[in-house]
Amino acid sequence: MSMLMRAPKECGSWFWDLDDVAEPGLESALRTAARMGAVLQKHGLLEPASLEWNWFQVGTGGLGLHSRLDLGRRSLEDQALSDDLRACQPGGHPQAEMGGIVVLGSGAWFDASGTRHAEYRLVELMVSPDEIGPSAESSVYHDVWGPCDFWGEPHPAIHANNAPRLASALQELDQVLGVKAEPGDPTYYGRAEGYGLQAPDLIDGRGPDLTDTAFG
Repeated sequence: MSMLMRAPKECGSWFWDLDDVAEPGLESALRTAARMGAVLQKHGLLEPASLEWNWFQVGTGGLGLHSRLDLGRRSLEDQALSDDLRACQPGGHPQAEMGGIVVLGSGAWFDASGTRHAEYRLVELMVSPDEIGPSAESSVYHDVWGPCDFWGEPHPAIHANNAPRLASALQELDQVLGVKAEPGDPTYYGRAEGYGLQAPDLIDGRGPDLTDTAFG
């Protein structure tokens, strides 16, 4: 297996409430993204390549408008990033504000034989530029982190080659941020438990078949 199926919703997510440890606002959010991105990059889980976000307006809600900024050779620590993001504001909506900023890029996973593969959006990172309460979230959408694949077939070698790397990165993020991650809401495709995914209930040695929905 060298290609992965991507679930329509996350298999697991982890949320950090940064209200007591970080300032609100865009510049602070980008600093948080840089610190978290460095950890995920160190563990081979996310090589930041671009930023994406939507626009909303207080009293109106989402505007249905999205922006993307490719980083190229720039790092998330680039001091000019905040000005570049603000410059993307839709001209017809001078009161528009930025929603959560998603850091996108490729990460590495290992198959049962230990062969390394690159996968776009293997791990996603989102930071909030909200002026009220700073926060961050990391999420995963593939089955390599759980003990079974999406068909319910146990894959212990793939799980052993990948899940510990994710767990180590999440624990390090707790240390870097000074806040312990909270598990995100469960979905049809899985739920976070501790620093990994909750093991499914097995019937006749198999987990649930989740392939009855549209996968990417």
